[in-house]
Amino acid sequence: MQHTTCTEDRIHHALERCLDGLGTGSSLSRSSGLCMNRWSLEELVKRDPDNFLILLHQILRKAKEVQETSEYELVAPLAIMFSNTLLQTPYFPVDSQLLMEAYAVFHRFLTWPEPYCSVCRNLLSTLCQEMKAPGISYHRLVRQEQGLVTPMQKSKTITVLLMNPVDVPPQFLSVVEQLSQTHQSQKEAYITLIKHAYQAAHGTKYSLPCMQKALQDKSLEELSQIFTAVSELMESAASMEDPEKARADLLQGLEGLKERVGIHVSNGRRSEGQLQTLPLPIARTYMYEWDKDNFDILNQILEDELAQIPPEEGLDEDDDEEEEKGEQDEEEISEEDDVVTNGCVDHRASTISTMSTLSTVSKDSMFSTLSAVSNCSAPSVLSMVSGADSDFCEDMEDILPERGTKTKPCLSQRFSMLFKPRSSHSLSRAKSLGSPETKDFVVVRSKRSNSLPQHAQLRKPERLPLKPVCFRRRPILSCDEDSKSTTLRVVVFGADHAAGKVARAYSSLRLRESTSPHLTRVFKLQFFFIPVRRSSCSSNSGGSWKTSDSLLRDSVCGEQSSLGMEDSTNDIARFIGMLDPWYERNMLSLLSLPIDVLCQQTSKTETDFGVCGERLSILADLVLYYCRNAVRPVLVQLYQAELTLVGGDKRTEVFIHSLELGHAAGTRAIKALGAASKRFGIDGDREAVPLTLEVVYNKVGVSGRSQWNRTDKVCTSINLTKACKKPEELDSKMECLQLTMTEVLKRQNSRCKKAYNQQLSITEVKVDKVQVSGGNTTFAVCLDQDEKKIIQSVTRCEVSVCYKPDIMTDRRLRKSLSTYTEPLHPTFCSLLCLPIATFSGAHP
Repeated sequence: MQHTTCTEDRIHHALERCLDGLGTGSSLSRSSGLCMNRWSLEELVKRDPDNFLILLHQILRKAKEVQETSEYELVAPLAIMFSNTLLQTPYFPVDSQLLMEAYAVFHRFLTWPEPYCSVCRNLLSTLCQEMKAPGISYHRLVRQEQGLVTPMQKSKTITVLLMNPVDVPPQFLSVVEQLSQTHQSQKEAYITLIKHAYQAAHGTKYSLPCMQKALQDKSLEELSQIFTAVSELMESAASMEDPEKARADLLQGLEGLKERVGIHVSNGRRSEGQLQTLPLPIARTYMYEWDKDNFDILNQILEDELAQIPPEEGLDEDDDEEEEKGEQDEEEISEEDDVVTNGCVDHRASTISTMSTLSTVSKDSMFSTLSAVSNCSAPSVLSMVSGADSDFCEDMEDILPERGTKTKPCLSQRFSMLFKPRSSHSLSRAKSLGSPETKDFVVVRSKRSNSLPQHAQLRKPERLPLKPVCFRRRPILSCDEDSKSTTLRVVVFGADHAAGKVARAYSSLRLRESTSPHLTRVFKLQFFFIPVRRSSCSSNSGGSWKTSDSLLRDSVCGEQSSLGMEDSTNDIARFIGMLDPWYERNMLSLLSLPIDVLCQQTSKTETDFGVCGERLSILADLVLYYCRNAVRPVLVQLYQAELTLVGGDKRTEVFIHSLELGHAAGTRAIKALGAASKRFGIDGDREAVPLTLEVVYNKVGVSGRSQWNRTDKVCTSINLTKACKKPEELDSKMECLQLTMTEVLKRQNSRCKKAYNQQLSITEVKVDKVQVSGGNTTFAVCLDQDEKKIIQSVTRCEVSVCYKPDIMTDRRLRKSLSTYTEPLHPTFCSLLCLPIATFSGAHP
C-alpha cells in the first residue's frame, strides 16, 4: 500500500511538471527542455502496467480542477494525454467505472469554445468505442501503421520523413535513418495485435507467454486468418449501441477463437497470470533526402502502393471517368494559363471567381474550392464559409449530384447539415462576408489604378458594367476527407527556409492535383513540421554542429550575419507554437535541448516475460508522438510575389515567411558561394550601395482599415516578413506582412575612401499588399531565407496574399461573360494556406 501511495505521488508530481507553465506566456528560453517532462512521465508510467490507471485517475482529477478554474490552455493537453494513456493501458477491470467517469468529466467541456470542445468530442468518441470493444484504439492504430488489411478494413497510414542532410545535425540523420529501418515483420504485428486483443478483453485470464509460443509456431496464413477474425469481432462490437451487449459478444467471440489460437487458462503463476505492457510498434516509416520545391518524391510511394492493389479491385470507374474529364478540362485551361502561374492566382484574376454557379472540381476535396449560389442557396450555406479553421474544402460533387453522377449513401446526411438553423453570430458573420442579406450593397473597385489591387468600397447599387468582385475568406474543413483509405503523413524537418520549400511544393501540388488528381486519388495528405536549428554555416560546405549547453545559445559559425540574425530562423514554428501551446511544449522546445541528449541511442530492454521492447531515442519518440496525436491542422498563410525581370519576363513565386529585397538578398547570395565568398567580402548596410525605389503599399491599421501609400525611397534593403510574432497579434489580420525599409538618409562620399552610408533609418509598417519598382534599377530577391531561391535582375516586385486557384469557375465565367447584363454578385476568394498538423488546432 505504501509503495502504491509513493508511485501515485511520483506520477502526480510528474504530471504537474508536464503541465507547468502552459498558457502563462512563458518564453522558449524559460521553457528549455520542457518536452522532456512528458517523455519522463511516460517512461515512469511504463514501468508497471498498473501505473496507467493511476495516471488516468490523476488526469481526471486535474480536469475537474480545470473546469473549476477555467484554465482553457490545459483542456487540450489533458484530453490528448488521457487519450494517449488510454491507448496504451493494458486492461480495464470489469468493475472499473473509470471510463464512465471520464466520459462524464470531459462531456462538460462540450459547452466550451473551439478548439477545446472539438478535442474533447473526439476523446468522447474514443471512450464510447473503448467501452464497447476494449483495446480497439490500439488495434486500429497498429493495424493502420503496419499496413495490415482485412477484407473489411483496408485503411493504412504511411509516414514519410523529409529532410536535407545539410540542414540537420548528423545525429538527427542517424536517428531518422534508424527509425525508417526499424519495423516489425508482418508475423510479429499479427501476434502483437492478437495478444493485445485478448489481454484488453480478458485481462490475466490467459497467459501471454503461452499465447506467444503458440502463435509463433503458426504459419503467416493461419495468423492472418485469426487476425481477420479478431478484427471483425472488435469492429462489430464497436458498431453496436449497447456497450454491455457489445462487450459480452466480444468476449464470447474471443472465447470461440481460443482453440484456433492454441491458448489455455492461466494457472495463476506470476510468469503466466500477470499483465504485460505491450509497447506500440514503430510505425511504417520511409526517409528521403529532400531539398526540392516539389513533392515528386512522393510518387515513388504512390507507385508502390498501387502495385499492392489487386487488379480486380483497382480504382473506381467513376474516378477513371472523372480523370478523363479532368484531362479534357486541363487541355482547355492550358490556353488560359496566363491567369494561374506556379500554383497562385494573380490578384486581378482571382477576383473573377463568382458564386453564380456550383463549381465541379476534382474528386479530392483537399484540392478543391467551395463555390456557392448567391441567389438560390439557403443563407445557412453561406454562413458556413467562415467555419472551422482549416485548409480543406468541401467537394460539391459529394453534396449535389451533377451530370448524372451517382449519389453517395450519406448524401442526405451531408446535405441536411447545411440547412441547420443559424445563430445570430453566424448570421452576423455571413453579413460581414457578403451573404444575400447584404444585397442592399454592391462591392465595387476603386478607380484610382488598374494595376494595383484595391480594397472594396460599399455603396448603393446602380447599373454598372460587369465587374466581378470577391471577398477574402479563410478555408473551411471538409467532411469528406476520411473517405480515403490511405493516410500519408509528410513530416518535414528544418527551419523557415524548409517551411518555404514545403509551401512552394504544396502550392504546385494543389494546382497539379486540381486539374489531374494523382496523389490525392489514393492518399489523404497530412503535413507535419519539426523545427531544427540550422547552423549559420551549414548552407556552405558543411558546418559543425553544437552539442550540450552550446545549443542554449544561438548557433553561429564564424561572425554574425550582417542582418543581425541567423541564416535561417524558426519563426514559422514559433507562430504555430503561439496557436497551439502543446506544440510549443513538445516540438518547439526541441531547439533548446542538447543534440547529444536528444539523439542518445538506447539498447533494447527485455521484460520479465522475455519479450524485447524497442527503446527509442527522445527524438524518435517525440516524432512518433507528434504524428500520432496531432490530427488538427492550423493554417499558415502563403504569399505570392509577381516578379518582372529585365527584358519584361515575368514569374510568380510563392513564399511563407519572408521576402528579402536588395542588399539582404545579395548578402545571402554571396554567403551561398561558400569559401568563394571570402573574395567578395560581406558588407553591412553601412557599406551597401543604396537603391532608388518606388514603393507602394497598403497599410493595415489596428482597426482593420487600410490605406494606400506611395513613396520614393533610397534604400539598402526592403524586407517583408510574417507580421504575427506575438500572441497579441493573433487576430483576424494574421495574414499581414511586416514591411521593413532600411532607408539611407545621408551618404558619405569620398575620393580617397570607400563611400558609406552615414545615417540610416528603419521604417516598419504592417501591410497586406506591396509593390516595389526600380525603374532602370535592378535588384535581387530572396524567398524564405533560401539561398537556392534568389532571383537576380528584378525590376519590379508585387507581393500579396495567395489565393486558391479556382480554374474551373474562372473558365466557365469567362465563357459566359457575354451573356450577363447584370452586375455579378460578390463571391469569396479563398485564401491559400498551408495546413500544418497540430495537437489542438488554432485557439480562438
